[in-house]
Amino acid sequence: MNARRDDLLIQKLRNLPSPQRAEVEDFVDFLAAKTQKRAAFDRLLAIAPTLQAAGAEPLSEEDIAAEIQVARAERRAHRQKSL
Repeated sequence: MNARRDDLLIQKLRNLPSPQRAEVEDFVDFLAAKTQKRAAFDRLLAIAPTLQAAGAEPLSEEDIAAEIQVARAERRAHRQKSL
């Protein structure tokens, strides 16, 4: 995006009523989280050959799901502490 388009987008945002601005903010947060998840997945894929070469056992889908649940629970607990 260039500066002119950024300015136009910001002006459009300012013209929205408050509830719609909140929806836009939620959507932007969603997009940012999606980007972060994709980047984390890409980093994981990048280290897969190294893990395999080191003899690490591959994780099952259940193991991965369990790891994700633990990470999410830790993140929620951390957020609760900071509130």
